[in-house]
Amino acid sequence: MKLGHSAITWGGVVGTAGGVGSIADLFYATHGDTVSAIRDIGAAGYSGTEIFDGDLLEFEHEPDRLLDALAAADIRLVSVYTGANFIFDDIADDEFAKISRAAGLAARFGADRLVLGGGAKRSGGPHADDIARLGRGLQRAAVLAADHGLQASYHPHLGTLVEAPDALARLMDLADIRFCPDTAHLAGGGGDPAALIREYGDRLAHVHLKDWDSASATFQPLGEGELDFADIIAALREAGYDDWLMVELDDFAGEPLDAARLSMSTLGRLLGADHG
Repeated sequence: MKLGHSAITWGGVVGTAGGVGSIADLFYATHGDTVSAIRDIGAAGYSGTEIFDGDLLEFEHEPDRLLDALAAADIRLVSVYTGANFIFDDIADDEFAKISRAAGLAARFGADRLVLGGGAKRSGGPHADDIARLGRGLQRAAVLAADHGLQASYHPHLGTLVEAPDALARLMDLADIRFCPDTAHLAGGGGDPAALIREYGDRLAHVHLKDWDSASATFQPLGEGELDFADIIAALREAGYDDWLMVELDDFAGEPLDAARLSMSTLGRLLGADHG
């Protein structure tokens, strides 16, 4: 297995200001310093990272600043996270223009994976065909990713249409998008992460790892919550997955570097020599 850590912990998730006036300019971003995050991720022993699409915009006209930071930390940009509502026809073209731009930036900085979030919940409740609309949107986004040499996968997420296992099952039946399990989001939605990895093992393309505490409904560094990561790793191995494991912790009360090291310690115990 290869181990990476997302830059999200260094600032949490926000959105780009341009999205207020233009859907095509609505990207994910963090409050943090991406270069500092990369430095810490390398210092914690990881060999890869994942960055939000909006954080790449900072380096669009100064690519060497990001490339030099990656080289200095001896890590590579593995994946970029993007997404959209996917269910509203009126804004679809702008959403896909944004995703295409994100995929182009991801490829430019060496990533080969595009992680897709989204699937909006309507204020008045879902329409009967919303998951079908999401499936069609993900198919279109996967084609855009492939046009840039990237493999796309869908990341089920709390607060979206695909929280619970039954919604995931409906989506997976309707679309052939690849699967990016996020262990904490799956657990928070009422699922068993290891069981879902086993169920959709033939569609794994990327993996997000974070722990979950159901009492507080909070995300935790690996080993600090209640998830059975020994079983999760066993499920990944049973599926034949021997690739990037991306730790992704949305926030942490202490120093992000400390959280990254906690998760690395847990992974070291679980994987032994089976990681790089």
